[in-house]
Amino acid sequence: MAAAARLPAKTREGWGVSAKLRVSDASAGSMPDVVGRFRLGRLKGRRPVALDGWRVTTGDQRVADNVAALLGGTPEEWVTEGEDDIEVLTDADAVEVILDGPDAIAADLMLWGMDGTILHHCDSQAFLSGDRPGQPCGCPELVADRKAAAKSGRGPKPRTRITFRLLGAPGLGKFCMTSGSWDLVRVLHEYADALEGVGGPAACVLKLETVSFTPERGPYKGRVISYKRPALAVCGAYEHGASG
Repeated sequence: MAAAARLPAKTREGWGVSAKLRVSDASAGSMPDVVGRFRLGRLKGRRPVALDGWRVTTGDQRVADNVAALLGGTPEEWVTEGEDDIEVLTDADAVEVILDGPDAIAADLMLWGMDGTILHHCDSQAFLSGDRPGQPCGCPELVADRKAAAKSGRGPKPRTRITFRLLGAPGLGKFCMTSGSWDLVRVLHEYADALEGVGGPAACVLKLETVSFTPERGPYKGRVISYKRPALAVCGAYEHGASG
């Protein structure tokens, strides 16, 4: 599995604009040792549809039942090629969680080919995999320029994974949330700094935020466009036995 990157301690300041990531053993796109995944939406046909609450998928009926009891919703089977074939459309757009420090956040940048092969995998400054690991990747310094390159199909897109336990049921095991949001990339350094400041497991809130804007040009000019993005609030140290 190709390595991802985690937020660095020394170069984290300003990471949302240009700083480098540090290589980690985890992959931002994988689900190592997790019992389920929190998702922002679902597909309707081939079209992504945003949801008002978190959608949780798992392959464990006990986990699905506990998630439904804690966050609302009903466990149901869904068609997938993965092992997480049970989904719960929860009623919650904000969930109390526990993060085990800044290493609970992993991120990297990837560009995939039409045949499913990885064409580019980096930490914004150096390649992480392929035949040139450690060599300069050539990505623009500013996030805005990276986003423009990705939109044109010439540059990689971000992958961010946050791994956590549920504050209301920490014994269920670890879950993860994976996102390609550029908005999230811009504030990852703030989350990592806050987690490092806690100095241990942190009580946090993982939430869905609604963002609305009105384009000034293009086919949607003058129309209000809304979408969901993930956000994290670090509340303080997790007190063992306080919940669950």
